[in-house]
Amino acid sequence: MIKFDQVTKRYPGSDEVLKNVSLNIEAGEFVLVTGHSGAGKSTLLKLIAAIERPTSGTVLVANQNISKLKSSVIPYMRRRFGLVFQDHKLLYDRNCFQNVILPLHINGINGVDAARRVRAALDKVGLLHKEKAMPITLSGGEQQRLAIARAVVSRPSILIADEPTGNLDASYAADIMAIFNDFNQVGVTVITATHDVQGMAKLTNRILHLSNGELQSKSSTS
Repeated sequence: MIKFDQVTKRYPGSDEVLKNVSLNIEAGEFVLVTGHSGAGKSTLLKLIAAIERPTSGTVLVANQNISKLKSSVIPYMRRRFGLVFQDHKLLYDRNCFQNVILPLHINGINGVDAARRVRAALDKVGLLHKEKAMPITLSGGEQQRLAIARAVVSRPSILIADEPTGNLDASYAADIMAIFNDFNQVGVTVITATHDVQGMAKLTNRILHLSNGELQSKSSTS
């Protein structure tokens, strides 16, 4: 499903963030991307989601070459993804329900079907009772759950999360990873970047470890 072939990424005025990375991720895998801060984890995820493009090498997602996609095609390609960012990127002037329904409106889904899907997503992350609450009133863990609900409401085939538990205590972190595991169990490909492997590795199929932009290991936990 996802293939990197000798991928290098360099930002203007910087050294190589990723260096000749080659990997394959199959549909339905739960993959943990690990490494120190600055190792290249976030950049790798952005390349998968076509937020960034490689400097050299090839990134294929569902046999589509990210480097050669026209800008007008990328929004349609991204519909297969659910994206969860470390800083949530919530809209604080809209309540929980309105935050989650936004991707559906962008994709032209409205009315009763959209409302049903929003409530199903909120229920999945344990926030159905707070659909009218404003995000600012939620705890950090609840805000992260809300971001997950928004990411999965469009029923993506690939869920990408960048340091989703970085600012959470152990209990909330375990809850978040359990939610990801539930989605993986129904066939969603889950790719999660973290610098903290403890308590997460047992849920994953595979660990990709980056060090200074290079892929050091591709271990399996199964």
